[in-house]
Amino acid sequence: MRRLLPEWHPQWGVLLAWPDADTDWAGLLEEAEQSFTALIGAILGHENVLLLCRDAAVEDRARECLRTAGANLARLHVMHADYDDTWARDFGPIAVADDGDLRLLDFRFNGWGDKFPAERDNALNRRLPWRVPVEGIELVLEGGSIDTDGQGTLLTTRHCLGHPNRNPDLDDQALEAALREHLGVERICWLEHGHLEGDDTDAHVDTLARFVNPTTIAYVQCQDEGDSHYPALAAMERELQILAEQNGLTLAPLPMVSSQYNDDRERLPATYANFLITNQAILMPTYQCPTDEAALAALQQAAGSRPVIGIPCRALIEQGGSLHCVTMQLPEGVLED
Repeated sequence: MRRLLPEWHPQWGVLLAWPDADTDWAGLLEEAEQSFTALIGAILGHENVLLLCRDAAVEDRARECLRTAGANLARLHVMHADYDDTWARDFGPIAVADDGDLRLLDFRFNGWGDKFPAERDNALNRRLPWRVPVEGIELVLEGGSIDTDGQGTLLTTRHCLGHPNRNPDLDDQALEAALREHLGVERICWLEHGHLEGDDTDAHVDTLARFVNPTTIAYVQCQDEGDSHYPALAAMERELQILAEQNGLTLAPLPMVSSQYNDDRERLPATYANFLITNQAILMPTYQCPTDEAALAALQQAAGSRPVIGIPCRALIEQGGSLHCVTMQLPEGVLED
């Protein structure tokens, strides 16, 4: 029997790809490096990191940044590989337990509906030295588009997985059947509402609502009726309230991030729901704005004894993603220590 592993399943470590001048980070590379350094350093404090670098020069730069920041390089594992960009959540492998044995699923990644080049990213999982079987799947699916309680429930958004730029040949019934077959889920909870301006993913659920544990969902709450996000996020909140009432779940609202804009005055998709659960902590993106402290406190209340650590991620939203988007957790047993 197959089971999609939740993020809090014991981890070997976390997969990331270092930003360099051949990625979309070229225009703000120093700022991106600072965010990646803080994030990787926090992970290396208690577990491994598998870091993809394009070549030896990029590896040297990554090691220099991390060494200067005092990171524990003993847990750093580097592989040279070519990639289009650094969104490991969406091209990285998705782990399942298959009758107790680990298996990594390699879904097809098409650059969020053919919006961006993705050929090199799509080939990465087959090039990495996994110790467990890798199952190639033609279904288009990104890791940021799904979330699970680890007990058979899948949380996702209709606007993303049901979008014609992903799997246009599948109707709703066929898509649900494919998700159940490949992921081993029993219940699929579709969110029909919710989006962030500036988001290229067609409403990934990891920007909106996430399981913190099997019975708690943290989600973005917008209370400002004058905010352009209010109608969709208020409707999503009502959906989540019904889901919680029907399934005995606790909801943990996270504040809407103070509005963030790029130099062209375009709103950026800043969200506190884009956190990463690791073995010993929850790493939450912060944006150097007034709502950071309230968000840290709200997520800490939901997290219980697992400490919540803020990681500066203002640079990351300039390219449309945040902390969770650049990481993919890897369960124990998939790689050598």
